[in-house]
Amino acid sequence: MTAAGNGRSEAGAAQYERLRDDVLAGRFPAGSVLLETTLAARYGVSRTPVREALGRLEQDGLLKRAARGYQVRAGTSEDVLEIYEARIALEAQAAASAALRRTDLDLARLRHLHATAGERTDPAEIRELNAQWHATLWQAGHNTTIQTLLTRLTAQLRIYDRGSHESAEDLEITRDEHERVLTAIADRDSEAARDALAAHLGRSRESRLAAFARDSL
Repeated sequence: MTAAGNGRSEAGAAQYERLRDDVLAGRFPAGSVLLETTLAARYGVSRTPVREALGRLEQDGLLKRAARGYQVRAGTSEDVLEIYEARIALEAQAAASAALRRTDLDLARLRHLHATAGERTDPAEIRELNAQWHATLWQAGHNTTIQTLLTRLTAQLRIYDRGSHESAEDLEITRDEHERVLTAIADRDSEAARDALAAHLGRSRESRLAAFARDSL
């Protein structure tokens, strides 16, 4: 590969991260049409890295082809249910694997994020720490394929499910559920870790579906 080719690849990777962060943060509402020319001007780059970034985000399931450019996907309750079904199966296995394969460093990272979330009072910050905790759990399972799939699935959930935010009570329940998963991982009890994680995400799924039902009234 030429130096120029390397430069384009690096620029495309950097633009992918920037655009992905903005999509997940909700800076482009669901259904928004994204055009190469408009995005290139917004980010102050050429159209080539923007084109590469848009193509990768389509592969991630965050965008879809539109008559003009790409469009930010919008999900239905059925989409959320399907994603949760896949996520529960994969992440329950990740938790079981983490119980068997985690290192002392993995466990220390999980405990640190869990403790830090417990010290915070801002709901948005707690949600972000909880998301980091889940990502760290996937890493502790030491299965790159599962980790990659879960990263993609949870990104889709974030853009499909922007209106849903846990109450203070929900966040407290989440903390207790994380504690049970963490205890099982620390004890190297793979079945307990699997069951606790599946129960945690099962409750989360039902909460989000209830939110969809309320919003549709």
